[in-house]
Amino acid sequence: MKLLVLLSRVPYPLDKGDKLRAFNQIKQLSKKHQIILFALNDTTLDETALSELKKYCIAISIIKFSWFTIFFNLLKTFFSGLPFQAGYFYFSKAQKKVDELIKKHKPDHIYCQLIRTAEYVKSYSDIPKTLDYMDVFSKGMERRKYTDPFYMKPLLFLEHRRLLKYERKVFDYFNNKTIISEQDKNLINHPKSQQIRVVPNGVDTEYFKNITHQKKFELLFNGNMNYPPNIESVEYLVSKVMPLVWKKLPNVRLLISGASPHKRVVALKSNKVEVSGWVDDIRENFAKCKLLIAPMQISIGLQNKLLEAMAMQLPCITSTLANNALGAKPGEQILVADTPEQYAAYIFELLQDEEKAKRIALNGYKYVTTNFNWQTTTALLDSLFNKKQ
Repeated sequence: MKLLVLLSRVPYPLDKGDKLRAFNQIKQLSKKHQIILFALNDTTLDETALSELKKYCIAISIIKFSWFTIFFNLLKTFFSGLPFQAGYFYFSKAQKKVDELIKKHKPDHIYCQLIRTAEYVKSYSDIPKTLDYMDVFSKGMERRKYTDPFYMKPLLFLEHRRLLKYERKVFDYFNNKTIISEQDKNLINHPKSQQIRVVPNGVDTEYFKNITHQKKFELLFNGNMNYPPNIESVEYLVSKVMPLVWKKLPNVRLLISGASPHKRVVALKSNKVEVSGWVDDIRENFAKCKLLIAPMQISIGLQNKLLEAMAMQLPCITSTLANNALGAKPGEQILVADTPEQYAAYIFELLQDEEKAKRIALNGYKYVTTNFNWQTTTALLDSLFNKKQ
């Protein structure tokens, strides 16, 4: 089967959740299908991206757009009624390229990741199409209405309303719809939302595996550190949880690891908090730490940080919201907290009870490697492509 894949970002390097999901799905799908990749790009293209993607794609089209185009798109979107999450990524030059690819390759199926790419193929009713909502943007925007600075609120309220309407509208453009978790599926405002198929993320268990390393930090928070939910969560960790930890264990050190740390994250640096930024081999940062803490404050998506840490046999503490998507057993495969006091108590427990830490880590490892591998999760997606429409 010829499969046209549309992405809002070039899926390499793997420094963001949508890139990680797209890259690993393409890698698995390429074993059975011919992949024609179309990706938008608003930044400098990594010099290794094309060579890596050519291993899995028979054709690659990357459309770069400038800051002038972005400004024009946002201005146009303000008056068009589209959410900015869609309008930012839609422009005529890219539409022309998508039309050319469809005419040239005659794909048997079109796969769009995120609602950002839906506009490009909405008129192609004669080709079966699948949309991966992945996350529910409207839910994230709803939370930002109350957490972002006051001068952003009018725009965020507008975007939230538009996203709710658009997430419902694009549902009907596509034959199949997928999403990352059951929790997210229930947030899509459409009468037929239960038709959405849950396709979780996976983890590369050949890459993320237990390795020996000197422990330089007690705690780790990992992720794209320019992503608002991660920024909010790590600020909560440093301002609310860590003072309780340091009161009892003053020498505990925290490593904040991940690409593109926002200035609010950099401001958290101290003699007890290190911000690493991007590292070439993220496994080293996992291996340097005794446990991972992910006090996520928003209930969208499946946290790759948890999958990767558990695959590397690192005990994890997270929130109820994050574990709802993961589905691990609290107290056996993961520890779940919802207040600073609960997080601090679990940190004390795992740092002081080595046997319990090992037991949680091993159980978490078994759970993730059994239920979250890319071969299994992508097979769920592939079954939709092969379904008779």
